[in-house]
Formats: sequence, structure tokens, C-alpha cells
Amino acid sequence: MSFPKYPVYKDSGVAWLEQVPEHWGVFPLKRDLVFLTSGSRGWAEHYSETGSLFLRIGNLRRDSLALDLSEIQLVEVPAGAEGERTKVLPGDVLFSITAYLGSVAVVPAGIGKAYVSQHVALARLGGKLLSSRWVGYVALSWVGKTYLESQGYGGTKVQLSLDDIANMVMTAPRPAEQEIIARYLDHETARIDALIEEQQRLIELLKEKRQAVISHAVTKGLDPTVPMKDSGVEWLGEVPAHWSVSPLKFLVDEKVAGPYGASLTKAMYTDSGYRVYGQQQVISDDFSIGDYYISEEKFSEMQRYVVFPGDVLISVMGTIGRVSVVPVGVEVGIINPRLVRYKFAQRKVAPEFVKILLMSLRYQSRLREESQGSTMEGLNMVILGDLPLVLPSLDEQLSIVAFVKAYDFGFNELVEQAESAVGLLQERRSALISAAVTGKIDVRGWQPPVSTQAPKFEVAEAV
Repeated sequence: MSFPKYPVYKDSGVAWLEQVPEHWGVFPLKRDLVFLTSGSRGWAEHYSETGSLFLRIGNLRRDSLALDLSEIQLVEVPAGAEGERTKVLPGDVLFSITAYLGSVAVVPAGIGKAYVSQHVALARLGGKLLSSRWVGYVALSWVGKTYLESQGYGGTKVQLSLDDIANMVMTAPRPAEQEIIARYLDHETARIDALIEEQQRLIELLKEKRQAVISHAVTKGLDPTVPMKDSGVEWLGEVPAHWSVSPLKFLVDEKVAGPYGASLTKAMYTDSGYRVYGQQQVISDDFSIGDYYISEEKFSEMQRYVVFPGDVLISVMGTIGRVSVVPVGVEVGIINPRLVRYKFAQRKVAPEFVKILLMSLRYQSRLREESQGSTMEGLNMVILGDLPLVLPSLDEQLSIVAFVKAYDFGFNELVEQAESAVGLLQERRSALISAAVTGKIDVRGWQPPVSTQAPKFEVAEAV
């Protein structure tokens, strides 16, 4: 949909804002403020399982005026508590004043009793010059983001003061025109958001399908016509009749748990030397990242923990069950206490097949169950050693690895296309909001399509 420009423009008086429609005003938000505050400190002592909503930065978005209530905190506020002054009313505009500058929300009708944290500014308008949704859309536009980011201070912890919020630059047509433009943006951003949601759902479906296809390949094989047999393991079910099932401990030539206790601590790390590999590399499956090192002297003491190409590394603490194979050409280094290292029998087991197998749905589920039933948090060598691995011949393992790599190539292309579509839609939404609130397009003649109702401006439902 294309719209004309306004007939006449004038200089806004703000160097970085340039021109605005001739009949629009440009002035600070405080011209129409009747109340401005931020939350008080000490709210943690009022946290409760029941009570009123406590609105934090995480409940404000950078791309929508709706509150995000997928994660909430409740509070019980004693009568006469200082925090009572931060109780919100419908139509209040909320701004993040630390960390995520530019996050904003407009408090909807029907929210009930709710309060804001010390990291959120609450702005209440008089309504004579500005509407709440208009202020919210200006904050979401490049005008608002440029202003707010330019006012941030505090070094590594970016912050805004209440004066920064009060002086925020507002473009301002007449209230009736603000309403028309806001209704147009409500409608169009809702359409864009629906398309984004479709693409994000597609990505999730692709990921679910990938997991299912790969899990089937490594536990049932690639040939659907082969005879099957009972694996003897309840959670595995049937496997191809010619495959074997063996505990992991009988398939390895070498097994090593990472150094424990005081033998390796972060205090021993240096700026250069020999690499220390941990979950950062295994979870990302990228051995080029990370900057933990130990000295040559310490490295000579830890030879049993050295990694070699083809070693299978498994994370056993924190994020458990993630698997990676040490690649050829990797920088010399050792594993840290959160990993175990296995060297599998070369003529019987392909390390990449083990990685794919252990990362499949059935095995990830089993590893989670085992870790939860362990007397210690996480996995250990006993649990892993007793884990039954299904094992086709080495040639078939390599065929399955090749199949998975080819499948992933096509999968990654589809995901990249969907993610690119999401990025373009988000850019479109941002550009549309900015064009509308700076008067680059004239939408005064817009009417909602007859076949649809104008979208309602509501709180996003909790998941």
C-alpha cells in the first residue's frame, strides 16, 4: 500500500529530525505530562506467589506497544508502602531506563493492579496534546530510538534519567490525526506481526522435523525395508535386525573425565599458552572460539586431559548431554571439568555417528532422565558408560553421517530463508512506524478494510 506525502513541510527545528508536515508541532514530552516517576527500590521483599503484577524491563518490548506477560512476577504491597506511588493506570506509557533503551509499552485497560520496577519509567499524559499510543509509536520509531540512545549515560550500564524521558522529542499532529495514524499502525503492524509469527512457526516446525528425521536415521536406519528386532532397551524400541546394541563403555579405547577439584581453576588461566576447551566450544560445536589458556608448565602436568582430532567430548555439568567431535587442525589444548573425553575404537565406531546418535531425540531425553535421577547434578562416567548405543556397521554409520550432513545443508538453507524473511518484515515494520510518525507518508485517508475489524490493542497473553 502506498500513500502520498503531505502537501507542505517545514523545518522541525531539530537538526537530526529534518522536516515535518507544516501543521505538526515538535516539542518535548513534558509539555503534556501530568505525572512521571520510576519504581522504588526494595521490591524483592514484596515478591509473592499471589498479588499484583510487578512490571519489569522484560515485560516491555522493542517492537510493540503491548506488554509481554509471558514471564511475570507478582508482589504483595503493604498498605502505605512507598511503592504505592508507582501503581500504573490504563494509558500510562512505560519506558525502560536501564539496559534495553527503547523498550516501551502502553498500559492497556483491564490490567488490574500493577506496579513498576526501579528500571522502568512511568509517564502519565494529560491527553490534550498527545495520546498514549502516539507517544509509544514515536518511542518505537527511529526518532525515539535516536533520542533515547543519545541520552544514555553510565559507561557499561546505560541509563536514562527521568529528565531524559521528560525531554524526549515528540512529533505531534493534532490528537485526532494522531488517532488515525495510530489506528493505521495498529492494523499494519498486526498484519506484519502475523506474518513474522508464521515464519517463526515455520522455523520451529523445520527444527522439529529435522530432529525427527535424524533421530529415525540413527536409531532405525535409512532402509525402511530391513527386518527389525527388539533392541532389548525399552526406550529404544526396535532397531534393524543386523545392528548391535552395546554399552558405550565397551566401545571406547580411552575415557577421561575433566580435571576436578583444585587441579584446574580459573585462577590458573593465562592470557596465552595452551587452550582450555569447555562447554562454550561443545555447545556451539565451534573450536575456534574461546579465550581460556593455561601455561606450558601447567599443560605439562595435564597431559591426560589433552584433546586430539576425533575425540568425542560430552558436557556433563550444567547444560548436559551436548556432544562435539574434536576437528582436525584444532589448537592444542585440554578439557575443563565440565567435559568428558572418549576415544572410540577406530575400526568399529565413527565419532561423528556417535555425536549424531547422542544428540538425537531419544538419547537426549534419556540423558536428561539419567541426570535427574543421579545422586549428583549432571552426568558421570558410570551413567555414560552404561548407556546402550545402537551400532550398524562402520560403512553404514558413515552413510548415515553423510545423509545427515546432506539433510542439514537443505535444512539450513530453508531456515536461513525464513530468518531472512523475519528480518525483512521487522525492518518493514520499523520503517513503516518511522515514516508514519515523522509525516513522510500521509495516512489520513486510510480506513480499515471492510472485511476485517481493526485489531484491538491488548496485553500479549502469557504462554
